[in-house]
Amino acid sequence: VSIDTLLQSSKSHISDVKKGFDWIIDRLQTASNNHDHTKISEIGMFHKDFISGFETQEWYDLHKREERHHLSSSDGIRDDVDLIDVIEYLIDGVMAGLARSGKYRKEDIPKDLLERAFNNTVDKMVKEIEIIE
Repeated sequence: VSIDTLLQSSKSHISDVKKGFDWIIDRLQTASNNHDHTKISEIGMFHKDFISGFETQEWYDLHKREERHHLSSSDGIRDDVDLIDVIEYLIDGVMAGLARSGKYRKEDIPKDLLERAFNNTVDKMVKEIEIIE
């Protein structure tokens, strides 16, 4: 292998990795833009649950079905959970805890969830890669 071939191969790899980062960034941006959208679109239902101290959970059940970041309860975890969901869960927990009490509120995550999220993210990314020879 010549130095020029190695250089071109390295540049190609770096470009491919950048495209992978761009894919992740695009999905993170989408998650950011859509975060807690049911608090806005279903404000009446949210308010009803909120003022009852969530004794009624009509909105919360809808929220967990519509949003992807409630990973501490089994009914909030999708079969296709991915690392974007995990990162949104992490950010939501940090921000909610700091806003409400000034301290991070520890969030638990099921032990096998990170491996599932990793594998699902790989599967999703691989499906979108076009190999050009």
